[in-house]
Amino acid sequence: MLKNKLYYILSIIFFVSIISCNSRPNKHKKEVLNDFEAIQKKDTLTVLTLNTSTSYFIYKEEPMGYDYDLAKGFADHYGLALKVVVAENVNRLVQMLEEGKGDVIAYSINIQNELKDSIIYCGNEQITHQVLVQRALKQDSLLTDVTDLIGKEIYTLENTKYYQRLLNLNAELGGGIIIKDIEKDTITTEDLIEMVSLGKIKYTVADDFVAKVNRTYYRNIDISMPISFEQRAAWAVRKDSPSLAKALNEWFAANNNAPSYKNINKKYFELSKLPFDDNNQTPVSSPKGAVSPYDELFKKHAYGSNFDWHLLAAISYNESRFRNNLTSWAGASGIMGLMPKTARSMGLSDEDRMNPDLSIGASVKLLSRLNNIFKNVKNHDERMKFILASYNGGNGHINDAQNLARKYGADPYIWEGNVEKYLELKRNPEYYNDPVVKNGYFRGTETIHYVNSVMQTAERFKKIAK
Repeated sequence: MLKNKLYYILSIIFFVSIISCNSRPNKHKKEVLNDFEAIQKKDTLTVLTLNTSTSYFIYKEEPMGYDYDLAKGFADHYGLALKVVVAENVNRLVQMLEEGKGDVIAYSINIQNELKDSIIYCGNEQITHQVLVQRALKQDSLLTDVTDLIGKEIYTLENTKYYQRLLNLNAELGGGIIIKDIEKDTITTEDLIEMVSLGKIKYTVADDFVAKVNRTYYRNIDISMPISFEQRAAWAVRKDSPSLAKALNEWFAANNNAPSYKNINKKYFELSKLPFDDNNQTPVSSPKGAVSPYDELFKKHAYGSNFDWHLLAAISYNESRFRNNLTSWAGASGIMGLMPKTARSMGLSDEDRMNPDLSIGASVKLLSRLNNIFKNVKNHDERMKFILASYNGGNGHINDAQNLARKYGADPYIWEGNVEKYLELKRNPEYYNDPVVKNGYFRGTETIHYVNSVMQTAERFKKIAK
């Protein structure tokens, strides 16, 4: 009997000890986090995107782009650092996501049923369609219906979705559209839009969001006529990231009508990318025999530098027309058009940019820095073109153009017909995806025009004032 009681007592002690052990916290047990918690723990959100005029690009050494700004807003909301990884094309975006090289595709990819088994569409959802791009001057007769395309020459790039859509539309209409494919491999859709604006061709086709961005550069184009059905597009995460998808959906839903979200849309799709609009501004009056109200300040800061004061005045004229109350779409402010990051690197606050004296002084420091960067361009006049191009677009893109020139047998120390040529080609995927290019997509046409304009203005100012 005693033996049975002892066995009973020992059994109770044994089971209590097991329960006690199981209830103790296991210091070695691995913490289980959901997908978004894991991202938050590592403090970094890695986004996959493309180098385009709408998604992501570098301008004046600062990252920009519609999708980039939205991703930055989401990351900032959760206190995350943002890391950008650029893919070569849309197909590669999906592959890189599935390979774990990024957390989210921050680029609107078309929603396709066949991809829903491997990715979750989420976040920034858009409705897109293709539009006809046509010039809209007073003497131009606008096409308003797809039937108006019959008998018209529409230029596009062969082997693209635009070309395929025109073929399908032509079949739907029973023929009659004259589809002119551009065989030159260095032409982009944006080049064709520019050709429409200049009157070199009458019509081309583009996605509506691409057309909207380009309309901020070319105010004389009409993009109101759709030529395709609507297509849904969105950002995407992997199938095993439902918590991240949920967080993105909630953030976009909460911010869809917020001023910051509307400002991003306005920045890329509405605000003019032209430096200024003289027609809507009161001219700045200058003293007789002077080129600006700030001639003495230009002379003061030019003294002892490598730069003539007329050149400083010409830069200011092309940046702001000497108006001190302007801020560009990209955030450049003051009479010298300084970007916030550039100003801070020169010791200026954002507010200091609006002080003409401080702004001119900082610009001379920037020009001196660029002069040193391009010291291998031995000819002074040539070097000045490199400096001005960098002032306008950032020296990273100019370095890229030099690398391309070197690779393809051009002279990396000569601007016209050499580096200038490859800067313009940097908006073509073949060139901005080249391994020697470090700063991606760039819209070089405006920078090339800027260089020519500043140099011509400086010569004109020399004839006005000594």
